[in-house]
This record gives sequence, structure tokens and C-alpha cells, in this order.
Amino acid sequence: MTTPIGTTTPDQTSAADPRLRDSWIALAGLSAVFLFEMLDNSILTVALPTIGRDLHAGTLGLQWVTNAYAVVFGGLMLVFGAVADRIGRRRVMLAGLVLLGLASLATAFVTDVGQLVAVRAVMGVAAAMTTPGSISLAFRLFRTEGLRVRAMTLISTVGLVGLAVGPTVGGFVLAVAPWQVLLLVNVPIAVLAFVGIRTGIAADDSADMHRDPADIGGGVLGTVTIVLALVAPTLFVERGVGSWVPWVVAVLAAAAGAFFVRRERSAAHPLLDLTLLARPLVASGLGFRAASGLATAGLGYMVTLQLQLDWGWTPALAAIGLLPQVVVLLGSGPFVSRFVARVGIDRAAAVAAMSVVAGLAVDAGLGRFGYGWVVVALVLVAAGMRVVGVVSGVRVMTGLPSDRTSIGAALVDTASEVTSAVGIAIVGTVLAVLFTGDITSGDWTTAQTGAFREGITIAGFGLTALAGALVLWATTRARAARVEHGVAPAEPEPTTVDA
Repeated sequence: MTTPIGTTTPDQTSAADPRLRDSWIALAGLSAVFLFEMLDNSILTVALPTIGRDLHAGTLGLQWVTNAYAVVFGGLMLVFGAVADRIGRRRVMLAGLVLLGLASLATAFVTDVGQLVAVRAVMGVAAAMTTPGSISLAFRLFRTEGLRVRAMTLISTVGLVGLAVGPTVGGFVLAVAPWQVLLLVNVPIAVLAFVGIRTGIAADDSADMHRDPADIGGGVLGTVTIVLALVAPTLFVERGVGSWVPWVVAVLAAAAGAFFVRRERSAAHPLLDLTLLARPLVASGLGFRAASGLATAGLGYMVTLQLQLDWGWTPALAAIGLLPQVVVLLGSGPFVSRFVARVGIDRAAAVAAMSVVAGLAVDAGLGRFGYGWVVVALVLVAAGMRVVGVVSGVRVMTGLPSDRTSIGAALVDTASEVTSAVGIAIVGTVLAVLFTGDITSGDWTTAQTGAFREGITIAGFGLTALAGALVLWATTRARAARVEHGVAPAEPEPTTVDA
């Protein structure tokens, strides 16, 4: 019988508990996994025009170079999370890293865009095998909440460095080398991660795994649901609300989701035990993460369109305009653990999530009046996202049994992926309804400018309302968690700095 991980309270520190510096090899490996996830898409985006010319690919083909990875990654996370909980988290992650290295090496032999899309899809499979495990294995390394928060902060900081420097590094590399080098860089990252995890993390313990039969039907339905849910928002943005295609895909996603829920409620051994989602800690963590993903993606999309299409900034200048967000994401890392220790993890999650909502509201209501307001919005959202990205995962993992941590980590990532797609779709759909003509033409009439600004305002406040509702719901679930015995501390946790 398994026990909730959260039954270990923050002050129950054993003398055998490692400090961060004692686990540096394992943390280096886990950080490399997150670096791959963040660096991969950011470094590739800058190369898409070059790839298009080299492989004679059109807009649709280039779009699927990116989408193939994201859709496969998002669609398979739950399945591989469930597999890892059964056969071992470390084992699945090491296998995924081998697959990542081989897929990245295959890039050197790509001769057309179809082959590149296939390679990207395989890399999505590898990411689905490795990314959720980085959270669950980091959680397994430490017993206390404070160390878990600090470990997740360290890992996420490394990934955010990759996200921040990816486009710049990619640009410099393209000046002296072919675009394939940008994907071949995943090979040494995979090797570093493999060595760090193989050396620094103990082999899987059978006591932390469960042997329930695999729910193949649930796995298929869950994958189909998430894949369709990720594709539908993209189709709404591309084809507009007047096309029947995105509506059909959205209906199919909803139907698949309904069948998935029905299957999981009736299955003797479900892929995802839905009763786990009712646990207050799990529900609150997922709610905060969903709100953060929705707001971050929606704001990033709105600001990018606003700077370049409405204000006429060049792509390079727009990238500079987004730097305040990058600075906050990178610079706030050392303060996350201190903030959580001072106010408590529940209050930290709620305050950070409200900061995200406030940033959305600022951009929706005041962003059109000058870049200064855009900076305020970017800073508020980045600061909130930085904290939520760490504490939401810790909350979900704390609320789960020890043999369900991988699927819990997959749930956290899936919630962020799906709501990010929804956030972009809301903005794109509102603009498609209100704006007539070619939005990328750059030669707008006064009426088109007014329609664009109205659309950004409506979409921004719509996202604010939806994110706010998620935060309110998550906050109520967090309060309910405090009454559960041995799960969530009501007071701030004392932590010590040991690394």
C-alpha cells in the first residue's frame, strides 16, 4: 500500500536527507532534460526561414515542423507518465534520452520537410518520456518541501536560460553553420542528462511502482483527446471561425474527452484515476498551472502582435521589447525559494497567480497607451509565472501517492500545454471575428487599427476573466487542502540555505 508523499512534513528532516550540493550530479542531469525542452523550440524558430529555403518547404510544412513536436509531446505525456509509474521513472527517462539522441542525430540525414517533420515527431515522443520524469525524480531526491522547491527552481532556471538565449544562439550559429547543427546540439545535452541521471539517481524501487494492468483503451482515448485539443486552437487561428474544419476538430476533442472520462470512471484499472484529481492539493496545483499557462501564452501572443503589427516595430526591436520578461524570468530565480519560505507555499501560489491575472488586466486595459504599460504587464506575468511554475508542481506531487508521481507530473505539463494553446486561440479567434482584411499587411486603415485594438482589449479581458476564475477555484481548493491531515502546512516553512 502506498502513502501520499505529502505525509512528510517540512520539519521532518532526516540526517540522511541530501542537500542540493550533495545531489549536484543528479540535478545537472535533470536540468539538462528541462534545458532540452525549453531550448529546442526557441532555438529552432529562428531557423525556420532557412529550413524553408533549404528543404523547399511552404508555410504549412514549416508550421508542422514545430507542431509535430508539440502535438506528439502533449498527446503522449499522460501515457508515458502512466507507463513510468508502472515500470520505473528512471528507466523510462533513460530510454527517452537515448531516443532523443538518436532522433537528433537523424537530423543530419534529412533531405525533405516530411522527413524533418517525422524526426520532430520522434523527438516529441522522447520529450514525453523524459519531461514529466524530471519533476517526479527531482521530487524523489528530497524529503522536505523547502528543498523540493529549491531543486525545482534550479532546474527551471536552467531551462529558462535556454529559452532566453535560444534565438540569439540560433542566429549566431546560422551565420557560420547549417541549420542541422541547431538540432544536433540536443545530442550532447542528451548525453549529459543520461550520465547525470544514470550516475546520480538510484535505480527504481519496486515499492514506489504499481502493477495494475495497462488501460490501453484509456491511453488511446486520452491521447486522441489531447492531440485534438492541441490541434483545434491552431486551426481556429489559421482558418478562422468561419471554417468548418476547426469546429469539427473541437467537437471531436470534446467527444473524445467525454468518452475518456466515462472510460476512466468505469475501468477497473484506469490510466488516470479521476479521484486523484479531486484531491485538493492536486486540483489547486493544476488550477494555478492552467491559469499561468493561459495567461503567459495569451499575453505573449498579444504583445508580439501589438508591437509588430499595430506599432510597426521590426521583429528585432520587438524581441528587445520582450526583454523585461526575460530579465524577470532569469533574475527572479534566487528569490523564489525565499519568497515561498517566507509566506508559505499556498500563499505563494495564490499571490503569484494573482500577479499573472493582474498583468493580463494591465495589458488589456492600458497596453494601448504606451510601452511602459506593456512592460508592467510583462513583469507581473513573468514574476507570477516564475513562482507558479515551481510551486504548482510541488503541490500536485505532494498530494499524490508515491506510485503515481509520473502521471501527476504529466498532468502538470499537460495542463500548461493545453491552456497555452487555448490562450493563443482565444486571441486569434477574437481578432479573426473583428478584423477584416489581411492582418499582416502592415497598411491598415483607421477602422482596421480600431478593430485590432478592440480585439486585443476584448481578448485580454476575456483571458483575464478565465484566468481569474481558475485562480479563484484553485485558491478554494488550496484552502480545503489545509484541513487534510498531514498534507499541506498552513504556516510558512522554515528553510535553511545549504547550497
